[in-house]
Amino acid sequence: MTMLMSLAATLQGSMELGIIYAIMALGVFISFRTLNIPDLTVDSSFALGAAVSAVMASIGQPFIGLALAFLAGCFAGVFTALLTTKLKIQPLLSGILMMLALYSINLKVMGGKPNIPLLNKPVMFSFLQRLDLGKYAKLLFLVLILALIVVLLYFFLKTKLGFALRATGDNDKMVRALGVNTDITIIIGLAVSNGLVALAGAIIAQYQSFADVSMGIGMVVIGLASVIIGEVLFSVKTLMRRLIAVALGAILYRLIITIALWLGMPPTDLKLVSAVIVAAALSMTVIKERALSFKSRRANSRRYKGGQV
Repeated sequence: MTMLMSLAATLQGSMELGIIYAIMALGVFISFRTLNIPDLTVDSSFALGAAVSAVMASIGQPFIGLALAFLAGCFAGVFTALLTTKLKIQPLLSGILMMLALYSINLKVMGGKPNIPLLNKPVMFSFLQRLDLGKYAKLLFLVLILALIVVLLYFFLKTKLGFALRATGDNDKMVRALGVNTDITIIIGLAVSNGLVALAGAIIAQYQSFADVSMGIGMVVIGLASVIIGEVLFSVKTLMRRLIAVALGAILYRLIITIALWLGMPPTDLKLVSAVIVAAALSMTVIKERALSFKSRRANSRRYKGGQV
């Protein structure tokens, strides 16, 4: 019984983390899937959001910290986009350059300290304790935030600008031929993408009560894995379903990691397991196609033999 209660508490915590990472995955979805740009700024913009959020929470302004973290992430995305569009640097290299630059900027934001503790500081979840809504209050609050972000992102991508942004990722030459400035759409797209990533970093810092300058390492892998898992396992026929699938992919990814750790996997193997999950998700489409092809060949072979008989 105690083991089951422990597992239930662990899974609840995992779902809460998964919901926060789902916000980051939505940002990665915009850059990797919508714009078709491999943006490695994610690793550092996540830490940037955490740094800004922790600094503001430490002076008693946790919610203002969330807003400033989102804006800081947007600025990071804008600079990455400017390197790509105006200086004609390859998107992959632009992300790497911005990721390196942001490491130093994050340290400056944090006052030269590698981490900022938020113990006994007011955070965005503090008011839930005063309301006394039970042990699921934090989970429901995070679900509400995620649902709001999904709805806002859906309506944004349904606007004329959103359509132009999606079309830029599909065929930028055609979009330019129609008179749309693709540089602007890329700048806006990467700004929103990194803004969401930074917002996720801001929330995770207040959730875990600390911010660390290196806490963004590997976030791009987690985001990409979440997007791919969601697209492979869930329906993506419409835009809303695709956004929900990405969010569910992030939650499922976190649950897989948590269960693996709960079953006794050494924490040092976490990156290895993450790499295996990403590789499996990336190859899932090919595996499905080969399985369907094999079934089709078997069915044809049986029909052929049945006809001969």
